[in-house]
Amino acid sequence: MPTPARQARTMPNSAAAVIAELEGLFGRRLATDAAAREAHGRDESYHPVLPPDAVVFAESTEEVAAVVRICAAHGVPVVPFGVGTSLEGGVGALTGGISLDLSGMNRVVRLSVPDLDCTVEAGVTRKQLNAHLRDTGLFFPIDPGADATIGGMAATRASGTNAVRYGTMRDAVLGLTAVMADGRIVKTGTRARKSSAGYDLTRLLVGSEGTLGIITEVTLRLHGVPEAMSAAVCAFPDIAAAVDTVIETIQMGVPVARIELLDEVEMDAVNRYSKLDYPVQPTLFFEFHGSQASVAEQAETVAELAADHGGADFQWATLPEERSRLWQARHDAYYAAIALRPGCKGMPTDVCVPISKLAECVVETKRDLVESNLLGPLVGHVGDGNFHLCLVVDIADPDEVERAEALHARMVHRALAAGGTCTGEHGVGYGKLGFMETEHGEGLAVMRAIKRALDPQNILNPGKVVRI
Repeated sequence: MPTPARQARTMPNSAAAVIAELEGLFGRRLATDAAAREAHGRDESYHPVLPPDAVVFAESTEEVAAVVRICAAHGVPVVPFGVGTSLEGGVGALTGGISLDLSGMNRVVRLSVPDLDCTVEAGVTRKQLNAHLRDTGLFFPIDPGADATIGGMAATRASGTNAVRYGTMRDAVLGLTAVMADGRIVKTGTRARKSSAGYDLTRLLVGSEGTLGIITEVTLRLHGVPEAMSAAVCAFPDIAAAVDTVIETIQMGVPVARIELLDEVEMDAVNRYSKLDYPVQPTLFFEFHGSQASVAEQAETVAELAADHGGADFQWATLPEERSRLWQARHDAYYAAIALRPGCKGMPTDVCVPISKLAECVVETKRDLVESNLLGPLVGHVGDGNFHLCLVVDIADPDEVERAEALHARMVHRALAAGGTCTGEHGVGYGKLGFMETEHGEGLAVMRAIKRALDPQNILNPGKVVRI
């Protein structure tokens, strides 16, 4: 969708007053220089920089609440910021205001090994958490690729490569601490694994992208480290054969941990970028978790399914360093794609469809790419029907940008027609805003009502998820 320009701000004097008041509280942890503001107005995609008026580096929930109370008193926007790995314009300050950087809130507050849970501050990253868990026999499985913050992952309802077995942030979050639009601090959920007590405020805030409340602490479900882990790579003669293998694997109930699809264009990019030498064909990356016996059984079943669809023999990665190299290459697929056209920008997008519609949508999207004369490597967490294009676009060429945006729109509408969603994990930000009404219909009016009830001044990350 076309990228909106920053809207005109109507209360510059109020913003100045807020900055003056915050300077007295935060001193050097308030930044107004151009470099800090620009760094907090961009994400990892092609969206233009939309800098805030100032950046506050908070170190506690109470500090976040103080910032929000001051901003609320003056009607000035607050935009939460983790590490800036979002892809749909979620951190851009569309109407100016204060960027609230939570990366300094990076403490593991509590860990219970017997209960398989922990509580962390919002600025803890997933790699930091797993490093903390290394000697406990537990791990946190949600892996969106980027070393995102836990707060940001909860805010965007992130998932990633392990979602087919371990679920998404919706499943991982047991409870939250959040600061509401008037500065109140609320705690949602408990450490119990189920509850029937009242509205599910935790699920309401997970995925709200900072528009209903600012998440400052997260209580997470953890998992035991499997006895055995093995990864495998398998090339296919065409993309339909690869996707059909995925569909049959899921329908048979094989409990694979990861199934990742890379088309032949992405495989070429990954080989170049990560110095690998896999066949330049549509390829599946698998990972199997469990006991030694169950991993062997899963692998044998999937290998037979792959062979039925013309898949090559599995190339195995069983040592930890081999698996790490393989998955790092997968995580670097976005940067590998951009490297195919130096000087161009990535226009990443994702959709998610019912597994039975996956092959149809992927094949039609590939055909559309060719007919549009665009470069767009395709990857996907296909075990749960989620796939991505990384359109590599010359932003200075208006015709190419227009073709890319039109293809993106067709990809989304194709997914919606199949019973899917406009975004499986990237979130809405403002990049997907134009598709929300088509997907949700009258449900969007309910979302607006919730937003107005919880944030009547529209100061929490305004212009994202729903238009007010």
